[in-house]
Amino acid sequence: MESQQEHKFKVIGTRPIRHDGIDKVTGRAKYGADISLPGMLHAKVLRSPHAHARVKSIDASAALALPGVRAVVTGADFPDVPPELVQVGENFVNVRNLSINIMARGTVFYDGHVVAAVAATSPHLAEEAVSLIKVEYELLPHVQNVLEAMKDDAPILHPALRTAGTPEASDKQTNVANQVRFARGDLEAGFKTADVIAEREFDTAMVHQGYIEPHNAVAQYNQDGRGTIWVSTQGSFAIRELTGHILQMNRGNIKVVPAEIGGGFGGKTTVYLEPLALLLAKMTGKPVKMVMSRNEVLRATGPTSGSHIRVKIGANKAGKITAAQVWMAYEAGAFPGSPVAVGCMTVLAPYDIANLQIDGFDVVLNKPKTAAYRAPGATNAAFATETVIDEIIEKLGVDPLEFRRINGAKEGTAQPAGPQFRRVGHLETVEAIKNSPHYQSPLPQAQNGKFRGRGVASGFWINAGFQSTATVSINTDGTANVVTGSPDIGGTRTSCAMIAAEVLGLKAEEVYPVVADTESIGHTDTTGGSRVTFATGYAVYEAAQDAVNILKERAAVLWKAKPEEVVYQDGVVSCTVNGHESMTLKELAGKLPRAGGPVTGRASMTPRGVGPAFTTHLVDVEVDAETGKVDILRYTAAQDVGKAVHPSYVEGQIQGGAAQGIGWALNEEYYYDESGTMRNTGFLDYRMPTTLDLPMIEAILVEVPNPGHPIGVRGVGEVPIVPPPAAIANAIYRAVGVRMTELPMSPPKVCKAIAEKR
Repeated sequence: MESQQEHKFKVIGTRPIRHDGIDKVTGRAKYGADISLPGMLHAKVLRSPHAHARVKSIDASAALALPGVRAVVTGADFPDVPPELVQVGENFVNVRNLSINIMARGTVFYDGHVVAAVAATSPHLAEEAVSLIKVEYELLPHVQNVLEAMKDDAPILHPALRTAGTPEASDKQTNVANQVRFARGDLEAGFKTADVIAEREFDTAMVHQGYIEPHNAVAQYNQDGRGTIWVSTQGSFAIRELTGHILQMNRGNIKVVPAEIGGGFGGKTTVYLEPLALLLAKMTGKPVKMVMSRNEVLRATGPTSGSHIRVKIGANKAGKITAAQVWMAYEAGAFPGSPVAVGCMTVLAPYDIANLQIDGFDVVLNKPKTAAYRAPGATNAAFATETVIDEIIEKLGVDPLEFRRINGAKEGTAQPAGPQFRRVGHLETVEAIKNSPHYQSPLPQAQNGKFRGRGVASGFWINAGFQSTATVSINTDGTANVVTGSPDIGGTRTSCAMIAAEVLGLKAEEVYPVVADTESIGHTDTTGGSRVTFATGYAVYEAAQDAVNILKERAAVLWKAKPEEVVYQDGVVSCTVNGHESMTLKELAGKLPRAGGPVTGRASMTPRGVGPAFTTHLVDVEVDAETGKVDILRYTAAQDVGKAVHPSYVEGQIQGGAAQGIGWALNEEYYYDESGTMRNTGFLDYRMPTTLDLPMIEAILVEVPNPGHPIGVRGVGEVPIVPPPAAIANAIYRAVGVRMTELPMSPPKVCKAIAEKR
């Protein structure tokens, strides 16, 4: 194959209309809550109003006596699950903890923890029945601050928990589930050679992914012991695996049908309702439907971690970083499993640093169990390090982009975890921002007594590969079908169709992509980790190549030639001997029945050549010093995208990630009162940015092809959320001279920081 740089693509890099676009804009697309089955029951759950309590008794007799109620389940109805670690995509999940998170067993660990569920003939009846269940609680002390949870005298959530990852085993009760360390070089010597040192502590609040569609599940259980689940999910095979563990069912007896998904961003990679719905369906003999309210989504599904981070960085007069030390504690929620290890892997990755030490701690406390959120762990980390980097830059009096050019990671640079980068485009993103119209333009003067500033920050995400399966089938009219197991949350149906079209020499519109259920395609890991266009796209590429090889065999039969004497190029087959006239794919497709039969290419693979992603962001802000309100005036993001298969979708991913990062930076946070109850459980109070809060986000696509992919693809969906809080914090400093060290940088916090400075 030609090198990626030399190859002239015909489909890759164009902007066809997305294949599922009409269905989605006309309302024809089926989302999870649209599924309805004959005789279906509806289920609702009872949730704990307490942050930490022992469940002394549950009395469901009044609920069961209500006409129309068909079943009530509690923790006693669930099988005992061994504490086994199961890999789901980029995470390892303790399925025992997951089972207890779905339904409490004797103790509730956060406001919103499920204690019972009811199935009835209507959702209103189910809600009424839930209100009739009487639960007697014994309140226990709770802890909701990560530093408080780490203290020796903190309330202990899980008496059997011991810290993993320590050099020496300890039998001490603790809320620290795990600790991670990456270190190299001589830290003390590195700081001794520094001419400037900056050191700060940072706090970030727990935030939610904010998807518009709430969690849902429809389950049916048959008398033969087989169950089917219809659900909006990022990973149907993960749902099957986790539900099988929790209900102790054979995986082959569970079929998961992925519906369309109204947003996920990492939050729909695990189970909440699915095992409940299937268990209720088994108990009642009827299909059962469950849909969460927004209150439930915010109180009891996985947000991402809040954190406390300490950063110390030193640099010499030449602008070279000499040493860096990072200490980070991440909230895991009620059960272990925060993204702190990935935070440690990403926190200093944009820079070439010889002497470093990174310590990370995974801490349980009385909040919902965390889940992934778009580059999980990396945004918290970048907020801290990129803010301290900006302080170093200020002390040295150098240009922020020049400092990144001097220190930026490139091919051969060692990552914090050790491995060296292959070809990456970090420095190219720095150069792209430097040459952008935004950076070349002076910052307009503020009016009305307000202040303006410009900030820069860089970001990194590891990206993922994992397992994918694809088939490419040739239709009798010469079009093609592409079947994958990757739910589409970012336009990946179209990107996969475009990859197949490129190989087959078809138009994108002549390839029809299908996302199949768990019985219709081979194992495919979750849509997450920015892996689908890379890994599933790679499988599609190989499946299309397989189809091409079979097409050549079919043509050889017709021409009485050898397959190696047949050439396939741009949708045309030709023979190198005997002077046979070339055929188009359409012509050959009609002759397949007498040339050997149908053509279906297949590929199952675990591609290893993952290309990590880098980005550099530039933002102009205006700060009202009287109110503390921060307005985003202009925003530009330059990102190494490898090869943009569909540039419009890549730009959309960058703009969406930046928008979410802006919300994280300025407004979004979980707010709990003293009793541990969440107080902002709707989108009126949990404030995400709208179009009124955002400018047009300018996306610059930097294409440094990933050598580990035949088309040069590297994941693009996650890294755009990493730099925004840091870039905005740096811009606020340039505007009003205060270093913000707490997220969100909401008006009261900005106002307070300005007042303290004055």
